[in-house]
Amino acid sequence: MNPFQFLQEVRQEAAKVTWPTWKEVWITTVMVLIMVTLAALFFMVIDQILGGVVNLVLRFGR
Repeated sequence: MNPFQFLQEVRQEAAKVTWPTWKEVWITTVMVLIMVTLAALFFMVIDQILGGVVNLVLRFGR
């Protein structure tokens, strides 16, 4: 395959792409940050609870 033909086809395909607006990018970024924060808080709470349960069980073993 000819490299120039390949690049021409890549340009044609890239022209078909619908790029998001800055508003869509901003909203999506904020939503991702919110979801990551919520997930981190959730796992932190679960980790604290499970750690407390493990410590409680280990105290009974003494």
